[in-house]
Amino acid sequence: MTTKHRIIQVGSLAGSPSANKNLADRYDVVELWKFPDRKAALAEHGTGITAVVTSANFGADAELINALPDLKAICSWGVGYETIDVDAAKKRGVQVSNTPDVLTDCVADLAWGLLIAGARRMGQGERFVRAGQWGQVHGSIPLGQRVSGKKLGIVGLGRIGEAIAKRGTGFDMDVRYHNRRKRDDISYGYEASLVDLAAWADFLVVATVGGPSTRHLVNQAVLEALGPKGIIVNIARGPVIDEAALVAALEAGKLGCAALDVFEHEPKVPDALKTGDNAVVLPHIGSATLETRLAMENLMLDNLKAYFDTGRVITPVE
Repeated sequence: MTTKHRIIQVGSLAGSPSANKNLADRYDVVELWKFPDRKAALAEHGTGITAVVTSANFGADAELINALPDLKAICSWGVGYETIDVDAAKKRGVQVSNTPDVLTDCVADLAWGLLIAGARRMGQGERFVRAGQWGQVHGSIPLGQRVSGKKLGIVGLGRIGEAIAKRGTGFDMDVRYHNRRKRDDISYGYEASLVDLAAWADFLVVATVGGPSTRHLVNQAVLEALGPKGIIVNIARGPVIDEAALVAALEAGKLGCAALDVFEHEPKVPDALKTGDNAVVLPHIGSATLETRLAMENLMLDNLKAYFDTGRVITPVE
């Protein structure tokens, strides 16, 4: 009988249809989240462990990495890796993999769903109907904004940002983007200043990476440049936007609408965003389709298998 490789799973991957079961079937899994004392569990089970499975929700900090003397690979379920200490891993020669590409289309689709919902007041309209107010004497909901033919600004033109931009051309939009550097392989307009991009755009979609390098990249100046008719969409990471500044801009009428799938302190959402008609809020469901979650699971499992078979993961974080 073949002995299963032993791995540590940092947290439950319940967001995928069968990830926990498939890991348990294929590997001898130490389910770290079930131990009341994490340090003691790592000390007891860590020796000989060469691979860890995690996600952006649970991460892998330097303390965990350094508690595993034989660690060689961290395989993460999801594209974001800001909660994994990649520098600490590299210092130890530990490979880190994520699951890029497989969730690009579904996240881009959701960005467009949020954009249209914000512009056309779809959330407010649904609440209006559900409350039995349609046709009553006190009128209808306020007018929304046209989407087609408008100006679309994208913050971060990576895989997902580019997929969002491509959809924008189908809506006859003028598309510009802000990146750390200009890309020479695409024809969209480039704005070196994020404030200038926001001032130009009707819609500003945040699709950049998370982490310390982009924290509060979208600040008060950017939000106010977008203006009282402007709509911001965030499908990236919550902390990219200064949430306090966002709420203040909405309450002061300096920003038209925020359509958000992510928040700065998830799962906490400011009351002003939950109750205001100038916000659309979703519970971080960008990749939450059966097809995409299964593809993420399969790529995570493929990375893990490739490490054990060849010593190299398939989609390393560079």
